[in-house]
Amino acid sequence: MSAQVTLHASCVSVGEAGILIRGPSGAGKSTLARELVDEAGRRGQFARLVCDDRVRLENRGGRLVATAVNEILGKIEARGLGILDMPYEKAAVIRLVVDGLVEPSGRFPDEGESRATICGVHLPRIATRVGPGVAALVLLQLGNLRGVKMAEL
Repeated sequence: MSAQVTLHASCVSVGEAGILIRGPSGAGKSTLARELVDEAGRRGQFARLVCDDRVRLENRGGRLVATAVNEILGKIEARGLGILDMPYEKAAVIRLVVDGLVEPSGRFPDEGESRATICGVHLPRIATRVGPGVAALVLLQLGNLRGVKMAEL
């Protein structure tokens, strides 16, 4: 990918870490974004939506920075309800990529499946179907990454 792109994705900020959620339409990106914010909040962590549906990504000094698209600031889709307002942050440094899959993933990821490279930045990656309990697992993995330097990936 180039140094700057706009993707069909969602992004949330948990603490100081951005989580980029990618996947095809209907994979549960918006649902997972809402659940991550709710679950982190229940745990007493700061969490906000950065953007839903479209995410601008840019390599800034070796960090992948996600920014919201102005036209949809603070808006998130809820199937069956429409577009909802939600508290938001304008940007986040991405620390984890979650790819929402339509088909189930293998039991253990291959070495190459546990990383993503976006705009030249290497990041840890989770590929899974979105469903009950996934938000808690994503937050667990995010917590496990706190001691890992991005350059080690």
